[in-house]
Amino acid sequence: AVVTGFCLFAAFVLFLFVALSLPIIKSVYLLQIDGNTSPTLPKTSIGTELRFGVWGFCATSALNKPTPVSNTGECIGPQLGYTIDPQTIAVVTNEPDLANLVLKGLTILLVLHPVAAGLALLTLIPVIASCCVYHFAPWIISLVLSVATAIVSTIVFAADLALVIVARDKVKHQSTVNVSISFGNGVWMVLVSTVFTWMAMLLLAARVCRCCGFGR
Repeated sequence: AVVTGFCLFAAFVLFLFVALSLPIIKSVYLLQIDGNTSPTLPKTSIGTELRFGVWGFCATSALNKPTPVSNTGECIGPQLGYTIDPQTIAVVTNEPDLANLVLKGLTILLVLHPVAAGLALLTLIPVIASCCVYHFAPWIISLVLSVATAIVSTIVFAADLALVIVARDKVKHQSTVNVSISFGNGVWMVLVSTVFTWMAMLLLAARVCRCCGFGR
């Protein structure tokens, strides 16, 4: 019960951080677009880096680069279903159509990340209740919920991967400037959360099936 509870709690916390990603928690983001400028050119205040979260995005220049724990750039949001000005992306990538791709992907992710966090919490509650109620029902409820949580978590991670990979492919084939697109730390947090949810599901299944030494 302790290991299962830890897995679910860790998954919930990580999903919650990603669900409250940039610009709410500015150090957590899903996608980063860098306009690679020549090192011989002087640094300016023009945005050369864009970071996207679930609720908005931030643009920073070479003069105010973000750190692992902060982002002092100009941010849009937090707001539900935020819009991206194509010219904002065009300044960095010279590919204004990339805005439509990013926006479409983030609209889906906007719903999935909070849902995954909520499911992880709902799965955890019966496990906690089982410590106070000597009954098998909470374990069965948690197992059913854990299956849904594991599936949604996997879909969220796949969507995060697809967002970055497709954006990279579009820039690679159509952009005329030196641009790099990379995964944000939020993607790897989702990966860890997904692993935890699958571990919890297997532990709950073993408990319910009274196998692998988990039976009473």
